[in-house]
Order: sequence, then C-alpha cells, then structure tokens
Amino acid sequence: MTDTYVGSIDQGTTGTRFIAFDHSGQIVANAYKKHEQIYPNPGWVEHDPIEIWDNTTHVVTRALDNAGIDPSQLAALGITNQRETTVVWDRDSGRPVHNALVWQDRRTTDRVEALTRAGKAEEIREKTGLEVDAYFSATKTEWLLDNAEPLKMRSARGNDLRERAEAGELLMGTIDAWLVYNLTGNHVTDVTNASRTMLYNIHDVEWDDDLLAEFDVPAEMLPDVRPSSDESLYGHTDPDGFLGAEVPVAGALGDQQAALFGQTCFDEGDAKNTYGTGSFYLMNTGTDAVESEHGLLTTIGFQLSGDPVQYALEGSIFITGAAIEWLEGVDLINNAAQTAELARSVDSTDGVYLVPAFTGLGAPHWDGRARGTIVGMTRGTEKEHIVRATLESIAYQTRDVAEAMEADSGIETTSLRVDGGAVKNNFLCQLQADILGTSIARPVVDETTALGSAYAAGLAVGYWDTVDELRDNWQVDREFTPERDEEEVDRGYSRWADAVERSLDWAQEEP
Repeated sequence: MTDTYVGSIDQGTTGTRFIAFDHSGQIVANAYKKHEQIYPNPGWVEHDPIEIWDNTTHVVTRALDNAGIDPSQLAALGITNQRETTVVWDRDSGRPVHNALVWQDRRTTDRVEALTRAGKAEEIREKTGLEVDAYFSATKTEWLLDNAEPLKMRSARGNDLRERAEAGELLMGTIDAWLVYNLTGNHVTDVTNASRTMLYNIHDVEWDDDLLAEFDVPAEMLPDVRPSSDESLYGHTDPDGFLGAEVPVAGALGDQQAALFGQTCFDEGDAKNTYGTGSFYLMNTGTDAVESEHGLLTTIGFQLSGDPVQYALEGSIFITGAAIEWLEGVDLINNAAQTAELARSVDSTDGVYLVPAFTGLGAPHWDGRARGTIVGMTRGTEKEHIVRATLESIAYQTRDVAEAMEADSGIETTSLRVDGGAVKNNFLCQLQADILGTSIARPVVDETTALGSAYAAGLAVGYWDTVDELRDNWQVDREFTPERDEEEVDRGYSRWADAVERSLDWAQEEP
C-alpha cells in the first residue's frame, strides 16, 4: 500500500479542503479554497452550491497535482461536510433551485417558535434527538419549497416546486449528498447527516413520515441513507469526469462526527471538542441514545457496515472561531495568530465579558434571539481586554457544554481530545484546560475531520482492516493541564453566566 492513498473531501462552512492520507494517517497531499459567504438579510446566511462543487474539483486536482499523485492511486474517497446546510436541486440538470441555506441561517426562527407554541417540540425531540431550531434542515427545506424562485425549465408539472418535488423531479440533501450526487450521479447520504435534518427518526433509523408531513417534505426528494462507512459503496467517480479515474466513494460523516471518528473515539465515554467556525463537543454513548435533560442533542455518532449505529451526545456552540474572524473584521487584530500575543499581554479581561451570540446561542441555552454582547467595559478597556474576553468566551461556552455533558451522561471527563484550527493556539488550549479543570490532549494530526472521513472510506474498501489500526495511528502532540486556582476560575465562570443572561432574547425583529 505504499503507493495508494485515501482521499477526503472536507467541505466546511468557510471553504473546501482536500487531503490525501497514507496508511499511517499522515497527510501526503493538501489543498484549500474559500467560498463566498452570502448575507441577503440580517440573520440569513447562504452559499452557492455550484461554487462549492467547482471549488471541490479545484482542490482535489490541485492537491493531487502538487503531490505528484495520480487519481488512480486513490483507494477510496470519503466526504465530510458542514452539517444541516441544505440544498434543493433538479434531478436531471443538477441545477440548484436556490442558494444553499447554511446551518447558521436564522430565517425560519418564527416557524420553529410556532412549533414550540403548538406543543410539538417534545415529540420532535423524542424522535430526532434534536431541539426544535432553525439550525436544522427541516425548516430550511420547507422554506426553499415555499419561497425559492422556480427553475425556468420545461416540466410536465410546470414550475411549482412542491409539485415538482412530489413528482421526484427535485432532490434535497445536505452538502454530503450534493457532493456524492456530483461525484457519482447517486442520491445518497449517511446516517450522521440524516440525523441532523430533523426529518429522521434516530431510533427507528429511517425517515419519519410524521415529520415529513409536518414540514411538507415529499419522501420522493429524500436521499437513500447508508452507513458512514459503506462496503456497498455510494458509487464511483466518472472515469470521463474531472478526475479521469473510477474511484470508489465509500464513506461520509457530518464534520463533527467525522472528527469524533478521526480522534478514534470509538468507545463509550470517549469525547472530543472541535474548534472551527463554531465548536462541537461530542461524547460517544455507544449503542444507547442517551436523552438529554440539560440542553444537549442526541445524535448518531457513526455506523460501520453491518454494525448497529453508535450514538453520541452533542453540545453545539454556534460561534467560536467565527468570533476570532469578527475581531479581524472590525480591525481589532490583523490575523488569528495575533490573539494569543494580545491576550497574554494583559493579566485578565479587567472585568470584560464578550458573549458571541451573533447567530443566537446553541447548547445548552437554545435561544435563537440571543445576540452578541460585550459587558463590563470601562474607559480603561483596551483592545487587549476584548481579545482576551473573546478567547475566554470560547472556553466558557465549552464549560457550559461540558457540565451539561457530565450531568446527562454521569461520566466525568478527565481528558478532552481537541482539534480544529483554533487548537494551534497554545494560549487558548491552556485557557481551556484551566477553565474546564480538565487536561486537554492535542493530536499530532489535527485535521481530524478530514481524517475521520478518510478512515470511514478506507475501512469500507479494506485499506484499513480494523479500528484498532486507527487507534495505533493516534498520537498526542501536546497535553495541557490546569494551572490556575480553581476558586478564581469559578468566580470568573459565575460572572460569565451573568453576561450570557444579558444576551438572551435580544432580537425582537423578524430574523
């Protein structure tokens, strides 16, 4: 296997990356390209699916060319993706009917509030493991069918989107399904992405007829749901297509489940936190779907071919890395790397707290109308204090989730595996260890999201034989242990709760 590799398409919120891995889990090819963020109205966030597909072909070919790897050397392709982001497209032409609605998009907040008022939230949560929120794909699909401009093309059913969807002329899916369709021509998703749509019963492991009726989503437009690592394969790339080779597409996971898999959290109680645009803390709960009583989500962690699904508890934090991007956008920093230097230059935030609720608050608060807040400023407040408060907000939000996780699972986390772009920041990792009171383990290969989908695809085609091989690949780059006084940390955390309270239910306008 010295001359074969497994490729991973990592399609994220801000850009698309392709990485090829060798048998030891090391990176041998890598390319990345950003895509446009589209904000038509306050609280609305869209992506162009065509741009995402074009960028995908670009990064795959560029990475392979730069590394001198022929596409025929790819044993398999895996996909990992920004979850919940939703596309509706024409089955025959492959043209989207509208831009993709991104997971951050809040335009359906009124709809989910109406569901809650109607007393439907508990039934939905029992079936899906999810809080009723605009975050998920159900209300996004509903909005697209009701509001997207119809495709201007001939159809036996005319241009009405709902009629065309019922006739099987339109397809919907999360970004993994969109990429699989373009790669193979097949309409396929995996169980982890299906579990994030708010249309999928995670206990029965199938699309739920009652939920489809509630959101008026025709079953004819839904993708086939497969294991995350699928020995039957999702399909093959077209040998006459952009790769010029017939490569098996054999696995997919939503990005956070992919990171769980890439961090080799295969056993009950294993936990990881990924720091990206948002942060996502997942704990493997084995074959039991643990119902949360503390604002967490119950979701599917992964499924291997022939095995039952493995479940996870998840704390979804909407804005962490995006708060660093905001600092850069308002010219408080020149680049993300500068945050550590500025934060370290002051001993504390001097009483300043920043709550980065720019698109509402996720777990454990679930307030779609919360908004970003800075409190505690005085005339002596400087940008260094605000930068440090921003980094502390990432660590505090993670503690909110960690405490809920322990309360739900009954398992005390003694070590947390971390990954994502922000964990390159040693100051943040140490801050996180201090505020959690838990050791933080950063792996050598921190592209664990891409690695997880590569592992899933590679297992499906026999590139790796067992998960034990994958465990042997995992290595710690650095471990951070708590250093600050526990009472001092607890005082700061108590005031964080006060700051969060002031951010809640702020946006009264239409989202």
